Amino acid sequence: MADRPANVLRSVAGALAVLSGLSQIAALWLRELTGLAVIDAVVGAIYLLLALGLFGRSRFSLFMGIVVPASAIAWFTWLRSDPGTFHQQRLAADAMIVLLCLIALWRVRKIPTP
Repeated sequence: MADRPANVLRSVAGALAVLSGLSQIAALWLRELTGLAVIDAVVGAIYLLLALGLFGRSRFSLFMGIVVPASAIAWFTWLRSDPGTFHQQRLAADAMIVLLCLIALWRVRKIPTP
């Protein structure tokens, strides 16, 4: 029971990853179908797989919860100079996922295993 706060953080990060992944996939219906739109949908599917891992108990999924959204933030800021409102919300959700996974990984690493 000592790692309960880390489990709550994982669940919140997983829920944010689900919302982010579903919104990226649903954006296919709201924009012109181009190569970038399909890449966004594939990234959305990766986020859904990431969320599935975050609802588990693996430390690797916490590590991937840091790496995948952080690299998406870096890629997106390099790709676009002036993001729209939808993309700003996506970047904010990615930053929250990274922060929650960092805190959860820190808590899990600090708890001694029996």
